[in-house]
Amino acid sequence: MSVVRINAIEAPDGKGQVLEERFAQRAGAVDQAPGFEGFELLRPTDDSTTYYVYTRWASEEDFNNWRESEGFGKGHTQHQEQGPVGTGSSLLSFDVVKL
Repeated sequence: MSVVRINAIEAPDGKGQVLEERFAQRAGAVDQAPGFEGFELLRPTDDSTTYYVYTRWASEEDFNNWRESEGFGKGHTQHQEQGPVGTGSSLLSFDVVKL
């Protein structure tokens, strides 16, 4: 059963464009991670400042292995080098249910 992990990132004060640019320039290492099935960056279309980073994985184990990998660290170098864009984030976790 696939799992979905969504990182909800608060990007206030016009920082959304910066967040989008960083994701556009992302290393892309996640695309090669075992069990990775998909990625989407969701931009708010209302007054919200919350962006959602949607990822889908073959298993919880695959997601956890990615978070502990060297590729994960490389994929977040902009955050480390240029500082965070968001003022906070939270991780939402789901199992994909096929009915």
